[in-house]
Amino acid sequence: MERSDLTAREIFEQVRSNPKRARFGFGEKIAIVNVDPQKAYTRPDLFPQSGYITDPDQITHINSLSGAARRKGLPVVWTHVSYMDNAADAGVWGTRTNTENSLQNIKANSVRSEFDDRLEIDRSVDAVYEKKMPSAFFETRLSSFLTWHRVDTVVVTGGSTSGCVRATAVDSLSHGYRTIVPIECVADKHESFHFANLTDLLIKYADVVSVQQVFDWIEEYVG
Repeated sequence: MERSDLTAREIFEQVRSNPKRARFGFGEKIAIVNVDPQKAYTRPDLFPQSGYITDPDQITHINSLSGAARRKGLPVVWTHVSYMDNAADAGVWGTRTNTENSLQNIKANSVRSEFDDRLEIDRSVDAVYEKKMPSAFFETRLSSFLTWHRVDTVVVTGGSTSGCVRATAVDSLSHGYRTIVPIECVADKHESFHFANLTDLLIKYADVVSVQQVFDWIEEYVG
């Protein structure tokens, strides 16, 4: 095993700056998949034990990307997690801890399960899915929705980088989609988790790019 005194951030920047790093690239049509931008995770002022902020402009970027995609007729998806009162639908994932801030205590119709109020969701055209497990693909209608729209590229935003974003990105690749993760649009509780997982995604499963690169692609898209 290779060892290093570099921080996770430094390793990520080193890998990212390698000009020989091959990319999957964008395909013919993208979808924006916004993973769990809900108050339990985006509002540390309300929920300091579970909330986190990495890029202070994350929500602005997510709104702008989603709006730009929507205006070009590209599909936009939002997911959030919430559970039954007895948490039976959290399965074994909900058995590790049982505190006020534990995953399975994000109850249906609770404040924790609500999307961040700053988000600009258009429910007339955007797909909104409740999910129970890390990946946005697992037991949701996401895959069939993307097939209907003839999407070949999935842009993943949200949180956490090391959790549901990573799981969604890996599943996206596994379903045959080119997968893009815009750095400014994902967040985690600690920078070590955040950058270590961005590095792993970049090496194996996705293109980890600046949000501007996604904006540039959308601007050039003609349908």
